[in-house]
Amino acid sequence: MFVAPAAHAAIDLIAMGSLSGSSAGSFADLSGLTGVLENGVAANNLGGIGSGLAWAGGNTFIATPDRGPNATSFNALVDDTSSYVSRFQTVDLALTANNSGTGLAYNLTPTLTATTLLSSTTPLTYGSGAGLGNQINGTPLGSGAPSINTASLNYFTGRSDNFNPLLPSSNPNNARLDPEGVRVSNDGRSVFVSDEYGPYVYQFDRATGQRIKSFALPANLAIANLSAQGSVEIANNTTGRVANKGMEGLAITPDGKTLVGIMQAPLEQDAKKNLRIVTIDIATGATHEYGYKLTTGSGVSEIVALNDHQFLIDERDGSGLGNGDAAVVKQVFMIDLTGAVDVSGQAGALSAVSKVLVLDLVSVLNAHGIASNQIPAKIEGMSFGQDVMVNGVLKHTIYFANDNDFVPGTAGANNFYVFAASDAELGAIYQAQQIAAVPEPQTYALMLAGLGLIGCAARRMKTKPSV
Repeated sequence: MFVAPAAHAAIDLIAMGSLSGSSAGSFADLSGLTGVLENGVAANNLGGIGSGLAWAGGNTFIATPDRGPNATSFNALVDDTSSYVSRFQTVDLALTANNSGTGLAYNLTPTLTATTLLSSTTPLTYGSGAGLGNQINGTPLGSGAPSINTASLNYFTGRSDNFNPLLPSSNPNNARLDPEGVRVSNDGRSVFVSDEYGPYVYQFDRATGQRIKSFALPANLAIANLSAQGSVEIANNTTGRVANKGMEGLAITPDGKTLVGIMQAPLEQDAKKNLRIVTIDIATGATHEYGYKLTTGSGVSEIVALNDHQFLIDERDGSGLGNGDAAVVKQVFMIDLTGAVDVSGQAGALSAVSKVLVLDLVSVLNAHGIASNQIPAKIEGMSFGQDVMVNGVLKHTIYFANDNDFVPGTAGANNFYVFAASDAELGAIYQAQQIAAVPEPQTYALMLAGLGLIGCAARRMKTKPSV
């Protein structure tokens, strides 16, 4: 593995913004959920939305909170997790030129426009809560099944005991889900989500949140002995993913045909600093594995496609705002899978892809007056967005978001940072994903009516279902 020095220092910060609420209220999302979780936190809490970030075209982005608010201590036997329903947030991240003469080149205005809950039409396995102690109010923990479940919809949640102990962690019928990476399909109608519990990669309908497909990942990523406590899982397994460090990042190639996931940390059977990249052919499900070696970071948070063979990887430490210390490592590397060795049959020290340092976020944010102890520890979401003009030059935007663990008082707000880079500064030719606009159902009906095509569309649907 060869790590080239940074050569693209011109990549710069052009905008910052934060999201602290919605039309539903301060730190409230648009799920419509009421009441509180087992730990006393509101079921509609708006937090952690920078675990994953995906461009959906225009100013629209999809953001995924992870398994929910577990920073509030209430039950160590479930790692303080709760029945927080898994979801994705739809966010408008509007950039407008800043003509004030001071500050950054652009203003960023984040607005939450929708919250979509994730569910399965097939039954899921939930924990009973038996033998797992009490809630903070002294009552039994109870079932992990959300109260909003119906006969036909079973919702995924972050509670760590929602699994079948007789099957490996790759069992797609487990109700526990810890969303991390997210990407949008080229037709705009579905989202792909990677997780840390399985690890899993699922495809969900973007409008309804219902699961469409589950991808079978390589068996060597899964663990055989499951526990509601991460420390017990680590102790009881010698192969597979480490607890809470599963498939943290997810990319999609510009043609929309291949998903590329990356593990946050080494598998139990792999050497220190050796991570795995997994490619998934969306049509066939075929997978390949490639090696990635950490430089100075403790793990990887995200991967995003530059084109069909080159990718940006967000490597970081756990230091910064939220961890009580100063951020040191928040770096973006470029890799190229062309000619990479498939490591599916390897263990220990893996054959690793070469990497080039493209951006040091700490250095750039410091240069803009942001102290290292104010840089979020968990800058996890990364996505390209629309191109913009900067000083007369057309540049690509790269958005970053943080996971604040639902504790804004400690880890800061739901923040977004926008950088701008040319192909020359990236050291590669960026090819944007072409995502189709998906009109709202009412808008689509009005559009057809205006064109006099409702009858025609209905006749076509009878003979040629949509795919």
